[in-house]
Amino acid sequence: MLHTTSDETWDIIQKIHVKAPFRIIRQAAPYFRLKPEQRENRSIINVSSTTGLHGNVGQANYAAAKAAVIGLTKTVCKEWGPFGVRANTIAFGLVHTRLTAAKEKGVAIDIDGKKVALGIPGARDMGDPNANYAHIPLRRGSHPDEAAAAMLFLVSPLASYVSGHTLEVTGGVGI
Repeated sequence: MLHTTSDETWDIIQKIHVKAPFRIIRQAAPYFRLKPEQRENRSIINVSSTTGLHGNVGQANYAAAKAAVIGLTKTVCKEWGPFGVRANTIAFGLVHTRLTAAKEKGVAIDIDGKKVALGIPGARDMGDPNANYAHIPLRRGSHPDEAAAAMLFLVSPLASYVSGHTLEVTGGVGI
């Protein structure tokens, strides 16, 4: 919860979700900001979340970071658009991964020597017949392949005139 979030916890999430994409994009500048005659299909896709669009209880740090990614993307669109670079964001809803699996499984990663638990307390597995996704119009979370397909669409020539957009890949949540 916001009132119990430490500065350290806040900073870790900002490093992962805002600083990392910023640094990667900055490093790509010499390869993306080219003369008009060198243009080809160049696209930057940042990953956000429905939490960055709508907020979520207990996720102030994550919501702020994912909202910042949307602002970063729109700025890249405006600054690098004259070089033919497209920049978009995908705001994902529930995608079944180790981050959205049950926290009780005990999966963790190491960040700067600190063990950080992954998962959501009490989350159901994708194949769980008792899982209730009534809040999702498609009544299920997405597969990682479906998330990747949305990204593939945005980087492809099929989206050659799409820039500065946040594509919501949510199964209908948020409409």
